[in-house]
Amino acid sequence: MPASLLFSVLFVAALLAGLGLRFWLLSRQVRHVARHRHAVPEAFAQTITLAAHQKAADYTLAKARFSLLEMSWGAALLLGWTLLGGLDMVNRLLLQAMGPGLLQQLALLAAFALIASLLELPFSLWQTFRLEQRFGFNKMSPRLWLTDALKSMALGAALGLPLAAAILWLMAQAGSLWWLWAWFTLVGWLLLVQFIYPAWIAPLFNRFEPLQDKTLEAHVTALMQRCGFAAKGLFVMDGSRRSAHANAYFTGFGRNKRVVFFDTLLRQLSTGEVEAVLAHELGHFKHRHIVKRLALSFALSLAGLALLGWLSGQSWFYTGLGVQPSLSSGNEALALMLFMLAMPVFTFFLSPLLAQGSRRDEFEADAYAVAQTRGQDLASALLKLYEDNASTLTPDPVYVRFYYSHPPASERLARMRQHAAVQPA
Repeated sequence: MPASLLFSVLFVAALLAGLGLRFWLLSRQVRHVARHRHAVPEAFAQTITLAAHQKAADYTLAKARFSLLEMSWGAALLLGWTLLGGLDMVNRLLLQAMGPGLLQQLALLAAFALIASLLELPFSLWQTFRLEQRFGFNKMSPRLWLTDALKSMALGAALGLPLAAAILWLMAQAGSLWWLWAWFTLVGWLLLVQFIYPAWIAPLFNRFEPLQDKTLEAHVTALMQRCGFAAKGLFVMDGSRRSAHANAYFTGFGRNKRVVFFDTLLRQLSTGEVEAVLAHELGHFKHRHIVKRLALSFALSLAGLALLGWLSGQSWFYTGLGVQPSLSSGNEALALMLFMLAMPVFTFFLSPLLAQGSRRDEFEADAYAVAQTRGQDLASALLKLYEDNASTLTPDPVYVRFYYSHPPASERLARMRQHAAVQPA
């Protein structure tokens, strides 16, 4: 069997296997959540109302059905771009119009991004203005949604095209070890974006105002001092402009770190509960989870670029994915896009390992928060956030092990009770 045909068969087999596994896991989740919809789990019977529990179940089921359509459409698009010749056609049209060269390759990347965005647009609109709005989470107007989309496109072009140009140039000019130089370029770019994000990028989409609650500020400042954490400021973000979901996070690194609270979070939680949620986030820093995840990301990107360095020189890699490489001009953009399209098909099966590591980190951060604040506050805060975000309390255990980056509420509360004898809220 020719190498290109063998690769095509492996690609289709991995795609179908992954799609089948996704459908099976989602069907388990749907059946499990629906089966437990009619009664609040005993552990939460005193804190969660039946109406809230059923809303969470209905929201989970609606998202699952939407995901089935989205996954099917995504698989069809992937086959359309690859084996059915979509990417090859766009490349040939641009070669005819522009001729070979770096500009043509950048145009190919831009055209792919634009067409892919347009093909996925109906799902984005449906999710925002039907699914999220049906359950009371969407707060965006069509005008704000469109403004965000245009800003994202402009920002993506401003930040992404220079990086793409640099990597494509390295692929063509830096010899057999181009992937190593490309990795250094990528790492530098990612660190730069992390550094400028708080002050330059995030304010393009949201307003950030200094925390005005002096009592909360005093509690948060004392907590950070106790934990040996320094931040450039405490800010409140107008998350309610877009969604009713609540959150808090750290952003930036080095001297540019900021603590950001969604305004929705401050409305829903007490001072002690906000402090406990922040302590959980501090736990991630204390255990160096952020650094470890960043290091893992860099290591995986290095391995990926090294693999791309080899694949880009194999003709079967192109023809096996429905693209005819040029014999007289560069194929760097084609190689890059085919790699980005094909690799998730194969790496999807590693998802449980990454999810398990993330859940372990969450348990460690919870334990740290319980040690630094009242465990009861963290427990009650988590329950409020689960309720306000309509997160189901009865997910399927197998689905959890495969997908969940955070442990289910029952597991988190049980583990916290082990650490601090936390009683149900």
